[in-house]
Amino acid sequence: MRFTLLADFLSRSFDILRRYATLDAIGLAWGHTGFVQLYSTYYIQLFAWIDCPCVLSQYFADNRDVGKETMKNLKKTLLGTAAITGMVAFAASAALAADVKVIHAGELLAVPGTASKSEQTVVIEGGRITAVLDGYRDAGDFGADAQAVDLKDKFVMPGMMDMHVHIQMELGPNSDSQRLRMSDADIAMQSVHYAKQTLMAGFTTVRDLGANPEQLYALRDGVARGWIDGPRIVGSGGVSVTGGHGDVDGMRPDLLEKYTSKTICDGGADCRRATRRAIKFGADVIKITATGGVLSDTNTGTGQQMADDELTEVMDTAHSLGRKVAAHAHAAQGINAALRAGVDSIEHGSYADAESIRLFKETGAYLVPTLLAGATVVKMAESSDFMSPAIKEKALRVGNDMAGNFAVAYREGVNIAYGTDSGVSKHGTNAEEALLMKEAGMSEADILKSATVNAADLIDMSDSLGTLEAGKYADIIAMDTSPLSDISAVLNVSFVMKGGKIYKD
Repeated sequence: MRFTLLADFLSRSFDILRRYATLDAIGLAWGHTGFVQLYSTYYIQLFAWIDCPCVLSQYFADNRDVGKETMKNLKKTLLGTAAITGMVAFAASAALAADVKVIHAGELLAVPGTASKSEQTVVIEGGRITAVLDGYRDAGDFGADAQAVDLKDKFVMPGMMDMHVHIQMELGPNSDSQRLRMSDADIAMQSVHYAKQTLMAGFTTVRDLGANPEQLYALRDGVARGWIDGPRIVGSGGVSVTGGHGDVDGMRPDLLEKYTSKTICDGGADCRRATRRAIKFGADVIKITATGGVLSDTNTGTGQQMADDELTEVMDTAHSLGRKVAAHAHAAQGINAALRAGVDSIEHGSYADAESIRLFKETGAYLVPTLLAGATVVKMAESSDFMSPAIKEKALRVGNDMAGNFAVAYREGVNIAYGTDSGVSKHGTNAEEALLMKEAGMSEADILKSATVNAADLIDMSDSLGTLEAGKYADIIAMDTSPLSDISAVLNVSFVMKGGKIYKD
């Protein structure tokens, strides 16, 4: 009995320790204070169990010959073990406390959409910002081991966010053959390369709206665990209709069968099933194709392709399961149908009309313009011959019309979130979208806000991203000159930090 009781005691104590250690590992972003609080709770539970009268009385009832001195030694040993564990916990706490960085920013745009400030100090602990202070504060004020980061000659702002990328691909003459020659593992490795290029360009968060889901979610999770250098990834699951944009095309019949996704659907009920399946397998957001697309190798145009009931079922199902929906849409009919159904963002929005503008403003949905994709496909159609006639015709028509329609939406006050469709354009050139937005009439301040504050709002992460304020992730970039006066400054990001870790300096 004595061994059973002792084993039970040890089992309970280590179970308490394991639970709190696991919780702390999950919540490292809390910093060392959270670590200490969790282990304090552990001690309270452990000591309470040791001192529990029922445990002691049961022990003495079954072990009268042991005596008080033996029990006292047992308790002393167990308390000593707890003390050792405590020393380890507090040592880890001290290590976390030492992870302090103090940035001296020459010009700081802490909250895009407001005025920048000169000579600012940003204090970072455990990957999050703890304070933004006027003047240059000595790093030693925040701990003997605090690391000073000198950006006194830089313009400093939140990391930019791209709300429309395709991290697994890059359009070019060999795209079709690569799709057949590359294994899933090859594609995964390529996406690691593209992810790092994106991060080094100053984009610390992206929303991927079209990729092989299994590899995409593995990349997302690998980045989150620190195994891979890349931006934070919000990964989509695609839902499209048979024969529409988003379905496979341009292949022989047996390959069409082989590569058709299980989230291709027909009719409202089937699209509800497809949406649930995409979420089941890991989608953070649902991507639908409300209209035809430029790069579909068919002559099915760019008009509405998903029926109204299919759109409604996808929106209702996704929203009921806590997921937002992004809709690829070019023609006004498809844009408006998606907006009426409750979509959260319209991708491209090439031919938005007056009704579209009204619906955008009524619903608060975002437009993600992807002007860089339009400019890229126009150049490719004019300078190369790898596009089929159907693709080339759509590329020239839609690509040339996108900027003008975006300008109207911006002037009318539609919510804009930054997005490039990178993968159509080259990864790492994401900042070129800003130049096209400027050419279309958007102000520098609004461009930066679209890539930070607005993007964070679109993905429901305003509490953690988008601005440099206390409590938020230390996703920070810097450049030599101010993009508020010359937007081309974003093309040359010289410093990148994500989650308090410096990736480029």
